[in-house]
Amino acid sequence: MRSDGPERERPAETTLWERTGGVPGLIQSSLPPTVLVIANSLWGVYPAIAAAVGAGVLVTLLRAARRQSLRPAFGGFVGVAVAGFFAARSGEARDFFLADIWWYCAASIVLVLSILLRRPLVGVIWSAVQGAGMWWRHDRPSLRRYDLATAVLALVFAVRFVVLRTLYEHNEVGWLTVSKIAMNYPLWAVALVVIVWAVRRADNRIAYCRSAA
Repeated sequence: MRSDGPERERPAETTLWERTGGVPGLIQSSLPPTVLVIANSLWGVYPAIAAAVGAGVLVTLLRAARRQSLRPAFGGFVGVAVAGFFAARSGEARDFFLADIWWYCAASIVLVLSILLRRPLVGVIWSAVQGAGMWWRHDRPSLRRYDLATAVLALVFAVRFVVLRTLYEHNEVGWLTVSKIAMNYPLWAVALVVIVWAVRRADNRIAYCRSAA
């Protein structure tokens, strides 16, 4: 029975971290907006949009050539394409960040609502990934841990929304890119630590309850 412990802990790290692409995924996700700012300062908004979308394509092809998971790259490419559409429609480079800004707002609202409905999304998603039931909804300590993890995730999205929305209003394209990249690593790291802690504690608790039954 003891051999089950490490096997149950490993998915919490691989699923929540590696599915985002890990460190390479975070670096690659910063490439299109960085290219946008540089190209916009050199050639203007439309060439910059094309260059940013091209960078997204390049990242996808690079991961495919290395036979790495295309899920982070594909999601990133779709995001870049949508961002490019908004920027091309308005002719303003700052609108490249518009979809992200409102996505952060919507995500934070949905996460908070899931807590109020006693179905914190961190727990719901983890249960779906594991193919397990939502037993933890009837266990107050586990429910509180998933509430906390979901609240931290909601705070991450809310902070990114407030900061980027403020910079958007002031048309600070360069600072929009810097802030998006700079907030990516520390905020997601904090959220990941709390999420993994909640998942492990909840999994350990159900394992203990089952062994004691």
